Amino acid sequence: MTYQSGIRLRAQSVVGLLLTLCLALFTPALAQSPPPEVVDLTLGISVEGRPITGVRIGSGPRKLVLVGATHGFPERNTYELAMQLVEHFRANPAAVPPEIRLYIIPLLNPDGMALSRRQNANGVDLNRNMDTSADSCPENDWSQRVSGAYGIVSDTGGPYSDSEAESRVIRDFLLDADGVVFFHSNAGVVFPACNHEPSIALARVFADGAGYAFIPKWDFYPITGGMHDWAGGLGIAAITPELVTGDQPEFAQNLSGVEAVLRSANELLPQPQPQTVGGFAVQPIIWRAWRAWGGEPLFGLPIAPPVQTADGWTQLFERASFEYKPAQSDTTAAVQIGLLGRQLLTPAEVAVESAQPDARFFPETQHNVSGPFADFWQINGGLPIFGLPLTAAEQTTDETGAPIVRQTFERGVLQRPLDATSQLDVRLATLGRTQWAQQDARSPETRIWVR
Repeated sequence: MTYQSGIRLRAQSVVGLLLTLCLALFTPALAQSPPPEVVDLTLGISVEGRPITGVRIGSGPRKLVLVGATHGFPERNTYELAMQLVEHFRANPAAVPPEIRLYIIPLLNPDGMALSRRQNANGVDLNRNMDTSADSCPENDWSQRVSGAYGIVSDTGGPYSDSEAESRVIRDFLLDADGVVFFHSNAGVVFPACNHEPSIALARVFADGAGYAFIPKWDFYPITGGMHDWAGGLGIAAITPELVTGDQPEFAQNLSGVEAVLRSANELLPQPQPQTVGGFAVQPIIWRAWRAWGGEPLFGLPIAPPVQTADGWTQLFERASFEYKPAQSDTTAAVQIGLLGRQLLTPAEVAVESAQPDARFFPETQHNVSGPFADFWQINGGLPIFGLPLTAAEQTTDETGAPIVRQTFERGVLQRPLDATSQLDVRLATLGRTQWAQQDARSPETRIWVR
């Protein structure tokens, strides 16, 4: 062996030793990387005050939600399935890919479960209560009169769409979702939201994984106001697996279906797409909320592009300001209506009231809401949309000098003509335009948003 060869061998030995030491130092650290976090959540309450809970596994950018027992006691096997899925992923959180936040809501209808019935405590079928007018299938639009299994027809769609506390919980929680699976029983099929290609692709993959039959559309009887069609209409990939039996959770089959979806999540769960309304780009999650909560008839059109803030996005519409806060994704408040009404007043300007008969009294602000304003407040979203009343109803004039009655709330101002004859002749004042007029008069720069 030459002297140079010996030097090379010794150098190679030193390099090998260093590599071995590096592996020894870093391999344990890699092996001990923390698994996805598991978080227990309370999302809201039912009509009778029972909690609607969920579990989150993982923290990836794509939000996938599994929902059980929308139909309460008759479909309690879907609750058992969802609970078994919770325990499986709680014990195996690493089974959730890093790009996914997996949410499981085992029991959407706790009152129906407690009362041993399909409907909620108000006698409303929650899967017939959603506003499905955003999709391309008018035959599934919400109706108070609904069809069901065995030829049963009943007036259980609710007094109006999204009327129920449970419907509003799932609606608002899903606004920033990429995909949702609503478990039902018992037809042994999987079907997608109407005419929605991402939902169709999701249904095929889940059906193949679970060993259920895929059908492109539920055609056993009409479904109006269905949750899957509501979600698909807003661009959320949404499917309904119907378990084969009415009393077994069929865990192994449905776990296989969920795992098949998780393996192809990037392809199957489309993220929200840009929307343009009235010539303005609308931030996608804000667009969903605007459309789901009432759209142009309630809030008017956008009057400015979206603006990125320290905690999300905000955008002005004619009658309201919308705020999207991604950090609130574990709640039903990822999108909120801005407090434009509160900005109009100072506490010293407001006299308080005592509780009045035939009115709803809010002790937090010591004001009543009654008559057409109370009906409008409740039907169009209540506290999350309008906030608390800050003043009494008062007679004044609008911008044209016409006499009106108006009442200021935290998030908006309700007004109606003094001589209105219809209980429905109420609308939001144009606080968004007022806010815009008070800002810098120069045109805002065009901002490029990201989710």
